[in-house]
Amino acid sequence: MIKKCLFPAAGYGTRFLPATKATPKEMLPVLTKPLIQYGVEEALEAGITTMAIVTGRGKRAIEDHFDISYELEHQIKGTAKEPLLAEIRSLISQCTFSYTRQVEMKGLGHAILTGETLIGNEPFAVVLADDLCTSHSDGILSQMIEVYDKYQCSVVAIEEVPKEETDKYGVIAGNPVDGTDHTYRVTDMVEKPDPKEAPTNMAIIGRYILTPDIFNIIRNTKPGKGGEIQITDALLEQAKAGRV
Repeated sequence: MIKKCLFPAAGYGTRFLPATKATPKEMLPVLTKPLIQYGVEEALEAGITTMAIVTGRGKRAIEDHFDISYELEHQIKGTAKEPLLAEIRSLISQCTFSYTRQVEMKGLGHAILTGETLIGNEPFAVVLADDLCTSHSDGILSQMIEVYDKYQCSVVAIEEVPKEETDKYGVIAGNPVDGTDHTYRVTDMVEKPDPKEAPTNMAIIGRYILTPDIFNIIRNTKPGKGGEIQITDALLEQAKAGRV
């Protein structure tokens, strides 16, 4: 059973500059909700109530968002605006939020390893909040947990992208395992390959289910693309054993 969801939220958000110069990218709003709230709601829908967040300098707004603002509550109590806080109040009451800090930005793999102290020795979900995922049926994490329950190994979410954009993503190659083109046993993973060298156009998006052995694999993973510790490289080690 997946009980914890890790949110790596320490990065600088340079893809979103200048909006993220002073605002965490996870707090950028889509309509009236910040991205990270959508991610927490997706995790809660999947039955996860423990949210583990890896933060860094300048990310205090995330902690404040998932906390009670007594002054604001007092100001709008009894007014037409009070219902606007109903959703976030519900999340705060249903979920437990814990935080740890990534002191150096060394890549997504390193951020996930930093969260080990919050996760412990159990399988867990990972949500990258700047990938906003929607679904007409069950949420993405709910679907991934079904795959995990069936195969008991790490799971990554993928989407088809234009071949010329593979250099923006981690890209997988794999073989179908359930008689459809919905689930693949991963055979190869490449971080941001040149379009001419990409094995497929199936790109990893910001949703993962990881087994706890990933932490030791990351510890032994050398810096890769961009001099960062890439989760793609660590997952490739699991994939060699048919575990992704």
